[in-house]
Amino acid sequence: MNWQAMKSIYLFEMARTRRTLLQSIVSPVLSTSLYFIVFGSAIGSRIQNIEGVSYGSFITPGLIMLSLLTLCISNGSFGIYFPKFTGTIYELLSSPVSMPEILVGYVGAAASKGLIVGAIILGTAYFFVDVTIQHPLLMITFFVLTAITFSLLGFIIGIWATNFEQLSLIPSLVIPPLTFLGGCFYSINMLPPLWQTVSHFNPVLYLVSGFRWSFYGISDVNPWISLAIIIAFLGVCLVLVSWMFRTGYRLKS
Repeated sequence: MNWQAMKSIYLFEMARTRRTLLQSIVSPVLSTSLYFIVFGSAIGSRIQNIEGVSYGSFITPGLIMLSLLTLCISNGSFGIYFPKFTGTIYELLSSPVSMPEILVGYVGAAASKGLIVGAIILGTAYFFVDVTIQHPLLMITFFVLTAITFSLLGFIIGIWATNFEQLSLIPSLVIPPLTFLGGCFYSINMLPPLWQTVSHFNPVLYLVSGFRWSFYGISDVNPWISLAIIIAFLGVCLVLVSWMFRTGYRLKS
């Protein structure tokens, strides 16, 4: 295992975060703080408690997941797409660095950035709403697995994309609707039966629901099912990345 190669890739990607601190850290934290102010304080004061939890507290896990998914996909996709765009990917592929080492470097950095911002948002939430974490170990498990899984998804998007329009296609047109319709701001039990059934086909529902259960012990889906789905999705992403590297899909041409 080439630890120096993984460290170099990881540190290079993390250094890019330091150079764009306002965009990478400050901007998502400020945006989420506005959600807390508008939805948690202004609107939340006019909404009844949801399953015994105030509305502002209820949406906190969803807001953290919203930021985590968006940032991990964005960082994971841009991290591998930029070397493709500049042509430096060929130097990396011709060097004595294996696929797992490249993967750990890029995906590890993307996940780290998402976890840092997510942790800051969690800390910020305490200034606006009452937050309780009943199952901290499970919360960390959901937190880390989600960051790694969606950083991998971003990595796949970065390899698949051939231009900047494709690079932003899935993060801007697919992920936000799935996130907003995945129970971030409401419980699916508040929906009509038909839409409750439809919501169960949304993978983001399981992430948000499991993550919320680790906070308050309430969820729309069994948390262990949510955990199993995250692990299964992670496995699918790993298989797909392995195929891309093995065949050279959009990497060697």
